Amino acid sequence: MTAGISLLATPLRFTAPTVTRAIGLDIGRVVFTALNRAELVALILLLIVVRASGRATQWWAIGGALALIVIAQSVWLLPELAARADMVVAGTEPPASYLHAVYSSVELAKLALLLFGGFYALSQGRQ
Repeated sequence: MTAGISLLATPLRFTAPTVTRAIGLDIGRVVFTALNRAELVALILLLIVVRASGRATQWWAIGGALALIVIAQSVWLLPELAARADMVVAGTEPPASYLHAVYSSVELAKLALLLFGGFYALSQGRQ
């Protein structure tokens, strides 16, 4: 989900000739809100599975880092970016900001953690 929406679908949306910046941002706000909710549910399920597996001590760093990223996105980054999108939709140009770069960076970090965790889990299953 993260890679498909954040890294592929979002940039491509703005290349469609009939999609204005305001419409693209409005759609993005809705999509990223839904993605964030799905990630919150997936995070809760992941933490429950890790705890139930009896291997919580092996996974605390990855689970904690993922939790911090998703929570930071939920309570700080997405509301700020949604407010900026609202400004554009309303016809106002927001001031320059570093928030998109921060969001992109934490998305890449989240993807790296998920890939590392997945490969680590696979390697542990073979032992």
